[in-house]
Amino acid sequence: MFPRKIVVFIPARGGSKGIPGKNLREVGGDPLVGRCVKTALGSRRADEVWVSTDDAEIAKTASRYGANILERPSELAGDMVSTEDAMLHFSEHVDFDIVVLMQATSPLTISEDIDNAVSMMDDFDSVVSVCEDHGGWLCGGFRWFEGGIPDYDPANRPMRQDMRKGYRENGALWVTRRSDLIRYKCRVSGRIGLYVMPRWRSFEIDEPEDLLEINEFLSKERHYDVDAD
Repeated sequence: MFPRKIVVFIPARGGSKGIPGKNLREVGGDPLVGRCVKTALGSRRADEVWVSTDDAEIAKTASRYGANILERPSELAGDMVSTEDAMLHFSEHVDFDIVVLMQATSPLTISEDIDNAVSMMDDFDSVVSVCEDHGGWLCGGFRWFEGGIPDYDPANRPMRQDMRKGYRENGALWVTRRSDLIRYKCRVSGRIGLYVMPRWRSFEIDEPEDLLEINEFLSKERHYDVDAD
């Protein structure tokens, strides 16, 4: 197989309504964007690590951790701009064959996750990281919607072991080819492989209390390192 250039792409804009300055908030002693860069640089498969940002402080921090920086124009940094828009902008300025999209808000991702997901590209067109859709921090397994509407029949509640095994996209990694990204304008397409991560490493930061929870988790007696499973 011909050599492929594999890059890690980390989107990290400055604006965040839910958690102001989110990408610079510390988790386990490192700012989120720095922790993500450090994990990406530990990958044996990635040739380059890039951070796309409109924020000077994020750029400075990511650069200090060893990332390449792509300045993102302000029109691609608003709340309504999709990650795909940022990826397509990236594809116009950086050469690559395969891109690994990482989110700094998934701080328990490890370097081996990148390597394992990229390895799956020999058999799939794209890959998305998932975890089992029950137990642990994800709780039960049955979903309810507003208005008290369940996704199952409460009068005939199924046994968990009889339920079809399901997975939840955990927000950590997506892998695709440059040609497919440009063609479909989507982070995944074609035949999609599921890279299953442990539930305990599938924590995603969306709300301020998530920062408190993850830092408390990391400060417990057992310490978790970004490069160790």
